[in-house]
Amino acid sequence: MADQIVKKEDDAEKKVEEVLAANDSEKEEAKVEETKAEEKKEAKPAISKEPFKNLHVIVVTSGKGGVGKTTSSAAIATGLAQKGHKTAVLDFDVGLRNLDLIMGCERRVVYDFINVIQDEAKLNQALIKDRHVENLFVLPASQTKDKDALTLEGVEKVFRELDSMNFEYVVCDSPAGIETGALMALYFADEAIVTTNPEVSSVRDSDRIIGILNAKSRRSELEMEPVAAKLLLTRYVPSRVKRSEMLSVEDVQELLTIPLLGVIPESEDVLKASNSGNPIILNEASDAGKAYGDAVERLLGNEVPLRFVTEKKGIFAKIFKK
Repeated sequence: MADQIVKKEDDAEKKVEEVLAANDSEKEEAKVEETKAEEKKEAKPAISKEPFKNLHVIVVTSGKGGVGKTTSSAAIATGLAQKGHKTAVLDFDVGLRNLDLIMGCERRVVYDFINVIQDEAKLNQALIKDRHVENLFVLPASQTKDKDALTLEGVEKVFRELDSMNFEYVVCDSPAGIETGALMALYFADEAIVTTNPEVSSVRDSDRIIGILNAKSRRSELEMEPVAAKLLLTRYVPSRVKRSEMLSVEDVQELLTIPLLGVIPESEDVLKASNSGNPIILNEASDAGKAYGDAVERLLGNEVPLRFVTEKKGIFAKIFKK
C-alpha cells in the first residue's frame, strides 16, 4: 500500500515536471518568435544604391488633405507627356483611390499597384494607357487592400521596372500627411512638389513634410543630393489676398522657403474637369489649365512669367483707368 502511494506521488511529480517543462518550452518558443518579429520590424529593407538610368521620380505631396494633390498629379503628368516625355502617374493612396477617376480610366482598371507588388500581375498588365495623350500611363491604387501591403522593396521593384521600360518620369500621387502611403512615395523622390493652399494650417503642415523629405528620403539615407522641393500654391484668389482673407504668394514663400513652381487660381473649371475625367491642363481656355501648363514648363527648367497672382480688372475699371 505504501509502495503504491509513493508510486502515485512519483507519477504526480513527474507530470508536474512535464507540464513545467512544456510551459518553459512554450515560453522559449514565444520569446524566439518575439525576437524574430522585433528583428524583422527593425531590419531595414535592402534598397539598391544604384541610381535609376532614365527614371526621374516626382512626388506630389502635402501635409493637409483637400489641397488638390490628385488634380495636380494628373495635370503635371499629362503636361509632361504632352511635352513628349514617357510618363507614368501612380496612385499611392491605397484604399481610397481617386486618380483613375480624374484621369477618366476608372472603368478600365483590371489590376492595380498592389497586384504588381505582390506578383499577382505584371506591370504592363496593370498600366493603363491614357486616352488623351500619347506617352502617358496610369497605375491605379487598390481599393480593397490595406496600406500595409505597400513595401519599400515592392515600390522599388515597380520603379526599377518602369526604368527598364524607358519611362522618363513617374509622378506619384501621395496621400496627405505622414501615413504609410505618403512615406513610401516620399522615400524614393528625386523631386517633390509640395502642394498647399494659401492658409496657415495648410502651410504649417507642408513645412513638416519638407522636414521629412530632408530626413527620411532615400537620397538622405544614401547621402545623395537632397530632394528638390518646390512649392505649388493652389486655389489662389487675389481678391481675397487683397482683403487679407488669404495668405499672399510672398507670405507662403517666406514661411516655407522653397522655390515657387506655380500658382493655380481658384476655378470652377477644375471641378468640371475632374467630374468629366479630363485633367484640367487639357482645358487650354481655363486659367487653371494655363497655370498648370506654366508649372510644367518651370518643372522642365524653362523660365515662364508668373500669371494669375493679381486681381482681374473688370471692363469699367479698365475704361476709367484710361
